[in-house]
Amino acid sequence: MKELKEQINKIIRARDIKDGIVRIKTKVLSAEEAIGNPEHDDYPIQKGRERLMQADFNGAYGVAFTDMFGDYEGSLYEIVNMELKNNFRRAVFISTINAALNCLGLVDKTSHCKDGGPVNCRKRIVGFIRDNFGNPKIFQAGFQPRFVEALSKEFELRVTDIDKDNIGKKINGVTIGSPENTEKNIEWCDLIFATGSTFVNNTYKQFIVKSKPTVFYGVTCAGAVYLSNLKRYCPEGM
Repeated sequence: MKELKEQINKIIRARDIKDGIVRIKTKVLSAEEAIGNPEHDDYPIQKGRERLMQADFNGAYGVAFTDMFGDYEGSLYEIVNMELKNNFRRAVFISTINAALNCLGLVDKTSHCKDGGPVNCRKRIVGFIRDNFGNPKIFQAGFQPRFVEALSKEFELRVTDIDKDNIGKKINGVTIGSPENTEKNIEWCDLIFATGSTFVNNTYKQFIVKSKPTVFYGVTCAGAVYLSNLKRYCPEGM
């Protein structure tokens, strides 16, 4: 996280908002507020283990998935320099940089898609991967059910998740594995496709390897991916 802090501090100093008295209110969104009423009911946020925390910075919004959630308010400078010692603080930091960078016009799609968005996202994912990576063997870190359904029909796919209730499930012939399989899956694959939530639980660095391309997906990672010059997939975000 140190490199993210350094990059966001450069930006807020350059924009002369480092010492501004700016208040950021972070609130926990309900499942319906976050994603509306999609066709399916198996998304992680609907199961109650994670929530989207939403930061409001001068009317611009940014969100972050987290399993440690609550309200927070503070100045921009305070938040981007706080000690990131747990998932709650990292969610505050990540949602805040998403909102701040969106406000500055540097990133977009920092709020979750709603209603039919997740299905539309699934429909576009195969074309995105074929256009950019050909026919890769894919390691997906994080169980996003629509992605597993789409990718498993077109590519060799391995999937891991940290939710014990998902581990062992079989979707279209693909068994969801545990994070213990991460290293061997990275060795096996041609493309790493990782959830942006890894920036909140601070596991993202293991998915960035010099020898293979990595794409992070979702709204959580919008600002972090921009600051790190990485690739992101989130066509339906708002």
